[in-house]
Amino acid sequence: MRAEEPEIRSYFSTSSASFWAKIYLDNLPCTTQLFAVKFMKSYLAAAIQMTSVPNLQKNLAQAEELIDLAVRQGAQLVGLPENFTFMGEEEDKLTQADAIATETEKFLKTMAQRFQITILGGGFPVPVNSTGKVYNTALLIDPNGQELARYHKAHLFDVNVPDGNTYRESNTVMAGKLLPSVYFSNELGNLGLSVCYDVRFPELYRHLSSKGADVMFVPAAFTAYTGKDHWQVLLQARAIENTCYIVAPAQTGLNYARRQTHGHAMIIDPWGVILADAGEQPGVAIAEINPTRLDQVRRQMPSLQHRVF
Repeated sequence: MRAEEPEIRSYFSTSSASFWAKIYLDNLPCTTQLFAVKFMKSYLAAAIQMTSVPNLQKNLAQAEELIDLAVRQGAQLVGLPENFTFMGEEEDKLTQADAIATETEKFLKTMAQRFQITILGGGFPVPVNSTGKVYNTALLIDPNGQELARYHKAHLFDVNVPDGNTYRESNTVMAGKLLPSVYFSNELGNLGLSVCYDVRFPELYRHLSSKGADVMFVPAAFTAYTGKDHWQVLLQARAIENTCYIVAPAQTGLNYARRQTHGHAMIIDPWGVILADAGEQPGVAIAEINPTRLDQVRRQMPSLQHRVF
């Protein structure tokens, strides 16, 4: 470390310096960004698992109950899964998109303020003007109800699954064109966003890593068929190769018609250890995000410093 970095660490440890800390860290190489974990304290994160249905109000009620459960267990950072406020037929989603987007943003801000948490709404439709489509949007909100980061899902699930189901997300969703940002928090560390199918594209997570991400969200509605083989191993791979925590909220069970989701919301540590798994029922996976563990793994396996390309 350079001689002035102790003073930098001291300055960044104050909440008023959060903005300048982000500017500074965004312009540092990844090896130097590692000292950012010194600002963090251990805290509990929660990955919520839901069975969302084609009913906005029912989903909001279910989400609120599970957020309350997570907070009562001590969670300061809470993630909700993809499609948490509406999980139904694509044409119904488009018809209700304006109401879903408005109610979802209002709900997230209300929950954040009421429970004094930082909360991620892992994916909900936001209409794209004059296109007839929506963005699948992840939204991060702070305890004051202020928007911290917004990401439009870039990789769309257009897949013929071997169980006979065909999915064409691009029929109704417009792909995001920008890489997700990393939000710097003195208390929570650097938070990176992604959504579901993104997890199969490691270059997106390498981007988050290069920006200094300590915790990466992977909210999802993974199909039951693909989830049984790929969900856990993909999450562990993203954690291991980027030496970061993964917080992965999930959908589970029968959501509508033939749409069956895998469940197993997880929190995984930088060594790839599964710290919490919600199983197959609605509930909460909760675990500690520990900066000492983060620093330990990055020192023992400094692969981020050894990158050639």
